[in-house]
Amino acid sequence: MYWWLDGYADFDEMQAERVRTEVRGFFDWHRATQLPDYARLLIRAREQVLAPEPITPEQVCRWYDDIVSHVSPIVERSLPAAATAVMSLTPGQLQHVQRKYDKVNANFRDDFLQPNPKARLKAAVDRVVARTESLYGRLDAAQKERIARLVAASPFDPQAWLAERQSRQRETLTTVRALQAERASPEQVQAALRVLVTHVQRSPHEAYRQYGERLRVYNCMVGAQVHNAMNREQRLTAADRLKGWADDLRAMSGRR
Repeated sequence: MYWWLDGYADFDEMQAERVRTEVRGFFDWHRATQLPDYARLLIRAREQVLAPEPITPEQVCRWYDDIVSHVSPIVERSLPAAATAVMSLTPGQLQHVQRKYDKVNANFRDDFLQPNPKARLKAAVDRVVARTESLYGRLDAAQKERIARLVAASPFDPQAWLAERQSRQRETLTTVRALQAERASPEQVQAALRVLVTHVQRSPHEAYRQYGERLRVYNCMVGAQVHNAMNREQRLTAADRLKGWADDLRAMSGRR
């Protein structure tokens, strides 16, 4: 986590010491308070994976909402340290953040915006197949073909996603510079950062919100169809992996 943050901000020695301390404190808190909840969520998922009845798109969307609900306490726990860090950034460091944004955006284009439509579709299908196999194990040809059809019909628009990412990046830098210029109080900085997070979760742009909801509904349908096409052996593989991940989280949290 420290190296990821430093890749954006290029901390000086004093900042680095403070950030490392904050990161250690965050993960101490996270292991003790959040990992047990994640483990319980995985065990619930294991039970549903093994259930004989088909999973519905609505159930998949509820799982998505459950996962998103775990973001809020992480954000609130992080805000005080984040507020201190952003107010310490120099103009040169903010320029470094912009260069990092440019780099990750270029990587995004390489991964999601291949000029050749066939290559772009193949990459999208390969990503979904890999994620599915990470849970269920090896897929057969018919299952891969089903995924290819579902991905080809998806409303997913990587160009719209990139434009939204860039909008959030611009908003972040504009907000930080304004807070520094105003010499904002810690409470004002935290409130402004909370707004930035809210905009990542729910875009301020109506058209993108509508697109995001269409994509969410479609992906829930895909998740249900893909799961329901899994055979008994694949579902048992998924159940074993979910249990293993839950056991790992309990071990890391110090609970059994």
